[in-house]
Amino acid sequence: MNTDIAPKKVHQGRDIKRLREMLGIKQEALAFDLGVTQTTISDYKQKEQLEDKILEKVSQSLKVPVEAIKNMNEEATNNYINTFNDKVESFNSYNCTFNPLDKVVELYERMIKNRDELIDELSKK
Repeated sequence: MNTDIAPKKVHQGRDIKRLREMLGIKQEALAFDLGVTQTTISDYKQKEQLEDKILEKVSQSLKVPVEAIKNMNEEATNNYINTFNDKVESFNSYNCTFNPLDKVVELYERMIKNRDELIDELSKK
């Protein structure tokens, strides 16, 4: 009995699509970020192999390593994305200790004070 397992064939275009979907990124958003058309992104999806330059740009846009696209393993990719999302959620759970509106009011009051001081200086001349 042969127990050899055939290596998984990588299809970079489909892997980019899966990564994009896992991350909740729309095709239009990726196209905009890369400076290409949505049709170009759709064309990438059809290609088994993409140029390294394209893979680099896509990986930067999706914020995943190039190797995640080149050697995509569904389970490992899910773990990577979940780890990333856990960090983002913990960052977003930061509780602000001040009222942002108070800071805007302080800034506005300083600007008025500076303006009044400038008017006083100019009127003395």
